Amino acid sequence: MPLKSLSTLKPEKGEKKLTDAWAFYDWANSVYSLVISTAVFPIYYQSVTQTESGLVHFLGMQIDSNALYTYALSCTFLIVATISPLLSGIADYVGNKKTYLKSFCYLGGISVMFLYFFEGLDTLWIGILFFILGSIGFWGSLVFYNSYLPEIAYKDQQNEVSARGFIFGYIGSVLLLIFNLSMVLKPEWYGITSSTAPARISFLLVGLWWMGFAQYTFKYLPGRNYERKGNNTELIFKGYQELRKVLRELYDLPVLLNFLISFFLYSIGVQTVILLSAIYGKSELNLPTSSLIITIIMIQIVGIAGAYFFGRLPNKIGNVNALKITIIIWCITCYGAYLLDKNDPLVEYKFFALGASIGLVLGAIQTLSRSTYSKLLPETEDTTTYFSFFDVTEKIAIVWGTFIFGLVLSITESMKMSILLIAVFFLASLVILSFVKNRSVK
Repeated sequence: MPLKSLSTLKPEKGEKKLTDAWAFYDWANSVYSLVISTAVFPIYYQSVTQTESGLVHFLGMQIDSNALYTYALSCTFLIVATISPLLSGIADYVGNKKTYLKSFCYLGGISVMFLYFFEGLDTLWIGILFFILGSIGFWGSLVFYNSYLPEIAYKDQQNEVSARGFIFGYIGSVLLLIFNLSMVLKPEWYGITSSTAPARISFLLVGLWWMGFAQYTFKYLPGRNYERKGNNTELIFKGYQELRKVLRELYDLPVLLNFLISFFLYSIGVQTVILLSAIYGKSELNLPTSSLIITIIMIQIVGIAGAYFFGRLPNKIGNVNALKITIIIWCITCYGAYLLDKNDPLVEYKFFALGASIGLVLGAIQTLSRSTYSKLLPETEDTTTYFSFFDVTEKIAIVWGTFIFGLVLSITESMKMSILLIAVFFLASLVILSFVKNRSVK
């Protein structure tokens, strides 16, 4: 049998082609987190669901439109937290995690494209349903994407490779966002006359971008490399059994346990701020759409520098100390947002300053969390199960964060107290992280 040419061989662990291919999935999927989760969709949702009373009809109920948005987020992450252990357990058990990565990618991409049909209050159910399904696709795919990190990069590479992914993501998402915003702000350039068409076309482009660029990642990531035999019942419950096993093992891994508790607390804050910052600026501060767009773009641009800087800072001061710096900045930023007054003539510029602060630490705290957790893991083949636990922890945190945010909003009719409570969660996470010694992460 003739030997395969070297060009057809899959790259080995640690090789740049493989780590770049892995990181490139951030380029593909980050357009979802920017355009759908952060920028265009939240602002579009605000504009098409705006009523005089602030209430909308949904499933036979009258509910505050912003509270409905936060509850939709809570529902999304509750579903992801519930199903990801099942799927990751199966992926680890039969060794085909790439199949699940692809499936969630396509679920997310196609669902986002269906948001094109969300045109107003009459089609609110389409917006909520496919927003939830798109979010499930995005977050579900990250369970399997993150679990590849220990398989494609050695420990001394993981900080840099993880940061590279976020940098790719920032650059790719900003490029598409700028094009989308040109349609939203200058529809006449493209011969568009409908007021809702630019945003809805943006949703189509996000789905195509995500699924299209993901093909490069799929080409090089390893597929099925082993298979464990078992019956269907074992497969169904394997993920939950493995999570219980991880939970039991945490009692013998106090450093990892303390890190996860801290991670849970600051994830309540990080993801809630990311997901609801545009809503906060629009509803609470009455900022114009143009200011929100400028802030969002600035966050992404500053985020490139932040991810690069904090991706290398641990080499000098260690992962834990670098994480502490990011948490302190997050805490100060949230308190600063609480102090903002919509009647302040400088509120717009202060919001820009807070946006720059978020950009500096947004990618930083995410990439440091991913790489620190990877370094703290015990030696194991079931990396997907451990990263599933990591992702479930984050998703439950987001459920709590978005639900509490929406509940406080419903009670007080103001987001001020919600954002102050987020700052308290950051402060608590900093206290817990102080029990994790810097020398524990190597």
